[in-house]
Amino acid sequence: MAWNTPGSSNSGGSSGRPPRRGPGGRNLDALLDPLRGLFGDGSGGNILRWVAIVVGLWLVFNCFVLITEQQRGVVLRFGQFARVMQPGPHFKLPWPIERVTKINATQIKTFSENVPVLTADENIVLVEINVQYRVSDPQMYLFGTRDGDAMLAQAALSTVREQVGRSTLDTVLGARNALAVSARDQLQKSLAAYRTGLAVTELNLPNARPPEEVKPAFDDVNSAQQDKDRLISEARAYAAQVVPEARGQAARVRTVAEGYKTASIARAQGDADRFSLLVDQYQAAPEVTRKRLWLETVQEVLADNRKIVGGDSRQLLYVPMEPAKGGSTPGNLLSPETLAPAVTAIEQAAEQSTRSGRTPRPTGREEVTR
Repeated sequence: MAWNTPGSSNSGGSSGRPPRRGPGGRNLDALLDPLRGLFGDGSGGNILRWVAIVVGLWLVFNCFVLITEQQRGVVLRFGQFARVMQPGPHFKLPWPIERVTKINATQIKTFSENVPVLTADENIVLVEINVQYRVSDPQMYLFGTRDGDAMLAQAALSTVREQVGRSTLDTVLGARNALAVSARDQLQKSLAAYRTGLAVTELNLPNARPPEEVKPAFDDVNSAQQDKDRLISEARAYAAQVVPEARGQAARVRTVAEGYKTASIARAQGDADRFSLLVDQYQAAPEVTRKRLWLETVQEVLADNRKIVGGDSRQLLYVPMEPAKGGSTPGNLLSPETLAPAVTAIEQAAEQSTRSGRTPRPTGREEVTR
């Protein structure tokens, strides 16, 4: 039974019940009468009422959009891009005016592949590629290209082939970190040029190996290369040990030779100066110089030779000298006759220096004794 049917208990006049009053004494039944008339009478009014409720709820839920922290909402108005919704609650116009596509912008996606690549030195190597990426621009990801993920896969394979193709096999096997860095930069530039809206977070080349068909030959080459490196290292270690020792010995010999040279020159210069001074002293006082030379010579001989004392208290001095032409032996006694030739040579040199007015230079070291 409708609310406004006469005689109904819901009617405010014919039932005899007093009208309901609201705050301020207003008649609530009078206020609800227009709403009751909106739904009409009978079962048709009930249907319209429920349709209106459903439509209202649909509008409320369709216009309200909740974007989580991991998502970004791309709003299309009549199929054209309008705006990007950030995380939080939002309202939009009902469908079909505006439509929201939610994109997970923080999810890290992964692409992995093993690809055969020809290196710069014409060797084939299997390179493992691992790319991690995410959506950086939701609008560009949806409308910049048809399939951004497939575009990234193709661009990653092309970039790695280009970088590895410019490098040698040794570089690919032993220095892949530098290749991975350059490949990541190049891949990011390619994705920006293709308008994919994707950002590469990491690109790695974790493994590189030769094909199975040539693996035994490749292992032999690696073994030979390792032997070569080992022998080179041992040779360098040996050179590092031997060369410093040889240089040290050469420096020592050179230093000894320099010292011997300096000492020999100084000794010869001193002997020459001494002989010149002896000549001058002999010219000034022949007898005194003669006696002094004899005493110095006897002192040197006695210091370097042994003395034998005979039973008659005589001291015999043995001088170890080479035999002379006259048949004398090293055991001859030191006498003035044996020293006479040396004294005569000094006297002749002094007389010649006096006549010529210059000091003669000796040809060797001479010791005079008396």
